[in-house]
Amino acid sequence: MLTKSGGCCGLPGSVNMAVPSQLVRDKFPDIDEEIFQYVEGVLTSTEDFETSDDVYEAIGGLLADAVGIEKDAEIRKLCEEVMAKLTTPNGTIERKILDAPVQLAEMAASMELEDQVIKSVWSRERDDGLKVDQRKLDKAEAKLKEKKEKRTNTDKKDTQPAIIMDMATASQVVSKKDRALDAKGGCNTKDIRIESFDVAFGDKVLIQNATVSLAFGRRYALVGRNGLGKTTLLRMIASRILRIPNHISILYVEQEVIGDDTIALESVLECDTQRKTLLDREKEIQARISQGDSDDSLASQLSEVYAELQAIEADKAPAKASVILNGLGFNPEMQIRKTSEFSGGWRMRIALARALFSQPDLLLLDEPTNMLDMKAIIWLENYLLGWSTTLLVVSHDRHFLDIVPTDVLHLHSQNIDTYRGNYESFINTKNERQKNQQREYEAQVQFRAHVQEFIDKFRYNAKRASLVQSKIKMLEKLPELKPIEKEVGVTLKFPDVEKLNTPILQLDEVQFEYTKSVTIFSGVNLSVAMDSRICIVGENGTGKTTLLKILLGELEPTSGQRVANRSLRIGYFTQHHVDQLDMRVCSVELLQSKYSGKTIEEYRRQLGSFGVSGDLALQQVASLSGGQKSRVAFSLMCMGNPNFFILDEPTNHLDIETIEALGEAIQKFKGGVVLVSHDERLIRMVCTELWVCGDKKVGCMEGGFDEYREIIEKEIQITL
Repeated sequence: MLTKSGGCCGLPGSVNMAVPSQLVRDKFPDIDEEIFQYVEGVLTSTEDFETSDDVYEAIGGLLADAVGIEKDAEIRKLCEEVMAKLTTPNGTIERKILDAPVQLAEMAASMELEDQVIKSVWSRERDDGLKVDQRKLDKAEAKLKEKKEKRTNTDKKDTQPAIIMDMATASQVVSKKDRALDAKGGCNTKDIRIESFDVAFGDKVLIQNATVSLAFGRRYALVGRNGLGKTTLLRMIASRILRIPNHISILYVEQEVIGDDTIALESVLECDTQRKTLLDREKEIQARISQGDSDDSLASQLSEVYAELQAIEADKAPAKASVILNGLGFNPEMQIRKTSEFSGGWRMRIALARALFSQPDLLLLDEPTNMLDMKAIIWLENYLLGWSTTLLVVSHDRHFLDIVPTDVLHLHSQNIDTYRGNYESFINTKNERQKNQQREYEAQVQFRAHVQEFIDKFRYNAKRASLVQSKIKMLEKLPELKPIEKEVGVTLKFPDVEKLNTPILQLDEVQFEYTKSVTIFSGVNLSVAMDSRICIVGENGTGKTTLLKILLGELEPTSGQRVANRSLRIGYFTQHHVDQLDMRVCSVELLQSKYSGKTIEEYRRQLGSFGVSGDLALQQVASLSGGQKSRVAFSLMCMGNPNFFILDEPTNHLDIETIEALGEAIQKFKGGVVLVSHDERLIRMVCTELWVCGDKKVGCMEGGFDEYREIIEKEIQITL
């Protein structure tokens, strides 16, 4: 027995419920029409809705994809309003129920739809008006797929580190004694010894059964080829996945400071937690005294706070922080600007300033010179020479490595060797050590062959049987030496080009200004030939990248003109080129998506000319190291067969061997090159003209890089 109510679905007496889709239209008026029609179709049928969560489950995800996940709270509120529309004043949900007896057999006999008799009420199809149109659904899903792909490309930089860290693992053998000492705080030494540890990246073992000792107060450089695990090792130490005694403070400069209303100088001062705590305590006591608090101990508490502030020289902290910021390129006006007003590169400098100011027991730096101009690099070199705690730095700046480190940790062949001295000393010692090891190995091979010859000759001679046996035992006791594993040399090969007639590229009396009151430079006269090797230097913010964009033709000069050869094909490598790669695909697929129509062998050959060969070419780009991604970016740039290069900070993330290879490739390249770089080694290798940006001008320095460095060092001495 069923009951019946007013008409619904053709049933006598069912209720005709209003579809609340207008709420969606009012809330999100700009929503795509296909998606709105799909949502409208879903809301037409509400039999399964019990709560607002049911409504959200039905349309919430779709709306979030359409208008953005950041509006999730608004979408949930909308779903509550939709549910309210379906709820009666007494709080119950309207149901399509039958309130009178119905004879189903009679109903089935008399019911017709589109001239066809329905033999059973249960076999009747649902009203087409209540169905979701499949074409609308397909259109809605296509729209959402397109938006998701765009959003994925935008967000891929943010998701990459998570991919890397999910794949990196470490293990270590730690004795019970060390664990007990660490737990009790019985070990007070600041020296660090990480014994018997392994580091892997997915299925690939990066470091195996290695031991590293860091003596307090020494400055260590961690060097090795791209992709061997240097950055991964720093992260394992910073996160204490590898055992570091609890009493040792660690600071790893990896992420930029979050921008907010805090001024740059105050952001640096805040990282001195002891000073900040004492100053907050002072304010609290002063406030209580000014409010007439009669506690007699307040005066003595205030005296103790002042004594502690004096002991840590808190009054000198602002001056120290200001000196550090100034050295890293922040003038007095910039030091009092909010951190939210700075770009990511400048916020990274603030993070570096905070690390230098707080001076932890162990400071970890990963490519600190990447974000700095030449003046800031020279200042940082001088500052770190006076560093009093332990420093572990990954850098590929050859000059920086010759100045700063007292020791070098060489990562190779899944092991870490320690050398005393700077990078130049390390190279000399390593080469000499390898020569000795190779000589020892060759001598042993000859000795083994000589002894084996004797054994083979007299093996069946009864008179010499005892001597043969002693020779066999001697061979078994000899340590087994292995040949030296020489690292494969790095080669970069730029495309061959035909010579073009001059002028190749020329700027005549060029001036550029963003507004009438902000002139970047004026009177620029720059001429480039096929054999030009021009390096542009200058402090950050003096217009180097703007000048490159004018050379590219991406920016129009305010006055003056740019003249270019019609056959000119420019290959542009930007310092952000690596970040713009599609992290989801492999290198071969990346080249294929940009330059379709070639064979897989051609793509692999192109990648191989930049050292991305074998399995590397088939790995997801996200899993590659920074230097390997740079090589992929070079390969992508050269697929267009350019005859002129504009390179903006191309050495970022490259290892020393690859930088050397880049310099050699530029020397062999038959086209013109304009280069912006802070890597002194590369500049000295390739530069024939040095152009300096500064004081709203761009001029040639006749004395070359030596004169430029001398001027900077004098400026730094004046500011110190």
